[in-house]
Amino acid sequence: MKKGHEGKLFVISGPSGVGKGTLRARALEGFDDLVYSISCTTRPPREGEREGMDYRFISEQEFLERVRQGQFLEYARVHGAFYGTLRSDVERDLAAGLDVLLEIDVQGALQVKQLLPSQAILIFVSPPSVEELERRLRWRHTETEDKIRVRIANAKEELLQADKYDHVVLNDDLFRAAEELKNIIYEYRGKVGIKSEIL
Repeated sequence: MKKGHEGKLFVISGPSGVGKGTLRARALEGFDDLVYSISCTTRPPREGEREGMDYRFISEQEFLERVRQGQFLEYARVHGAFYGTLRSDVERDLAAGLDVLLEIDVQGALQVKQLLPSQAILIFVSPPSVEELERRLRWRHTETEDKIRVRIANAKEELLQADKYDHVVLNDDLFRAAEELKNIIYEYRGKVGIKSEIL
């Protein structure tokens, strides 16, 4: 904890299937005091996802009630499900001097930048190509053909928003991209860049 110092908010986003979750997990391995803020979602868990670790899985009714009460720092409907970041979680950690990492969609990232312009650092994760992104989505075996088409169409729109971000990380190689992401975080925290060995 850094007393008397408000934390930084690192916001990672990018198209579905680009590898945000994997990069986020690798980034967190390099820091003891970087807090991952767990989003709420109304979609069902995917295989391997855990309640309270990957997301808070809640009903649409509960989500909309939280919206009505103004509990979300940002929220959006993406691919037919709601996603949102609880304001109380983020504000508590930032006020305590902790740096916070969010993994959210493009709509939410731009909302956060508007609300917290001096604290939010936006990092866009980009695929090598749309074709490679489609290959990764198919490899996951978690979506129907129709859903894959929707995700690819959305990805093309999201890629047009990349220039609104502070940094763009090309996920062409997982180890290199993870090192780049960690170095961005170190840079803002005033530390020397990391070495690739720690990956």
